[in-house]
Amino acid sequence: MTDAIIIGSGPGGSTAAEVLTRAGWSVVIMEKGRNHLLDPSDLTKPASDYSNDEIKFMVRHFLGPDPLIEPRAFRRSADEGEHTHVGEVNSIPTTVGGGGTHADGKVPRFREEDFRLLSTYGPQEDAHVADWPLTYDELEPFYTEVEKAIGVSGRAGANPFAAWRSGPYPMPPGAPMYGAVLSAAAAERVGLHPYEAPTAANSIAYDGRPACNNCGFCAFYGCPIHAKGDPVALLTKTMATGRAELMAETYVSRIRIEGRRATGVDYIGPDGVERSMDAGVVIVAGGAIETPRLLLQSGLEHPALGRHLMVHFQTIMVGHFKDLRLHPHKGRSVTHVHDDAMIQDDRARAAAAEANLPWIRGGLVEHAGGGFPIGEARHLPWGRAHAPAMRDAQMSEHMWVFIMQGEDLPYPTNAVDLSPSIRDARGFPVARITYKPGRHELAASKHHGGILQSVLEEMGADWTIHTSSPGVPEFGDRASRIPESRHVIGTARMGDDPATSVVDRWSRVHTLDNLVIADSSVFVTSTGYGPTLTLVALAARAAHHLAGTAPG
Repeated sequence: MTDAIIIGSGPGGSTAAEVLTRAGWSVVIMEKGRNHLLDPSDLTKPASDYSNDEIKFMVRHFLGPDPLIEPRAFRRSADEGEHTHVGEVNSIPTTVGGGGTHADGKVPRFREEDFRLLSTYGPQEDAHVADWPLTYDELEPFYTEVEKAIGVSGRAGANPFAAWRSGPYPMPPGAPMYGAVLSAAAAERVGLHPYEAPTAANSIAYDGRPACNNCGFCAFYGCPIHAKGDPVALLTKTMATGRAELMAETYVSRIRIEGRRATGVDYIGPDGVERSMDAGVVIVAGGAIETPRLLLQSGLEHPALGRHLMVHFQTIMVGHFKDLRLHPHKGRSVTHVHDDAMIQDDRARAAAAEANLPWIRGGLVEHAGGGFPIGEARHLPWGRAHAPAMRDAQMSEHMWVFIMQGEDLPYPTNAVDLSPSIRDARGFPVARITYKPGRHELAASKHHGGILQSVLEEMGADWTIHTSSPGVPEFGDRASRIPESRHVIGTARMGDDPATSVVDRWSRVHTLDNLVIADSSVFVTSTGYGPTLTLVALAARAAHHLAGTAPG
């Protein structure tokens, strides 16, 4: 019997595995996706399966999941019936390394008030706003540990709104994108505070991996040279201990439970045969959609399980510059961000009052460019006009984009449950997502979108567009009504009260002594920051608690 089975090999699962194996535990990592991250002949080394190939990653689902084989169901509300869509719904890669393989690597920390939203700002109508059962000060040592482990580049003090930190970043910031230099200067001129984004991509050679070569293929792509450290750094360290087994293409169908203990799992391997494995501890790290799906499939019940799904309502402000080529393909996907939309000022308070809300919060704003050539080609006219339009590159070279990862509030009606009728290729119920933004998200987007528009105009844009993900009628309904942020948060929130929370302050399921969740489903609120670094810090904290060790 192994000490721990870890379900999922993404940032949370790989972090838990690294901490536990370092402490002497034996672990088995079960991942339902294929292994393209580690060399099959030597799992302590990265593989060479990744490439800068738009078709491979964006069309052929190289990192998974294939929505024909593993679809999801979607509806905006229960009033729409069983579902309105079956297919791809905000999917995170199903592969060894999980969401860490496709991320562009921005890893901001949360701020102190993000753990005390209810105490700081008060309640919101229809939302279950609550404080976390831990503070930033409690999590800071784990932030520091995981930043060093995965390798984060950044500059302490660059963000005037950042929480305190006990030391510098492991690496300095990388090279800035040309467009970001222009947008950051324009943002400063309108009173904002842009800074170099903390990024889990090497700006210099680090921990045996090379520096980023600024090829531009970060977001949605695996890094061909493995300059992105999360999660390849953690998994290679784990495998080097000799105390871990990685089982790829292994689908966990059920967690086996007896009384107050999880005794192990049932799983289906690549040969299609169902087997069982026992373990002293079971750690679930499938993400805030797949984790509640598995828990529900295993017979767990709780009023909050699957509830409070948050995905970051994205405000997308696009500017076009007819006489300016911005070269967004040169550099990492995002090199600069700003946090001002997270800060309460007189304008934000006035916008909240106008919307008849007690307060609004936006989110981290990414300074980003247009798309890649094949993505652009799919939107341009065919025939003789196509080649000149591609040379002109109006989308890929002449557009600049601000994307605000707007804070979602935890509404109990936004949820994940099991589809009554849709099954995956193995015959199991797929996850059904019910999601619709609330009044808070729309008001925050309207207010902060106007500020972002003023920055684009300050840069010299000849026209701008305000849209969102998911698309809503308020902003022209240009985009799909299915969210596409790839940030999935909530659904198994932590807390001290077993009646209102699924897991305790150590991410352990209240009703089971040895079942731990190591992903962003335990978040109480979403904040306006990407979840990766915080879920990794929480996974490290939970694993250290299991092992009786301290961060270092």
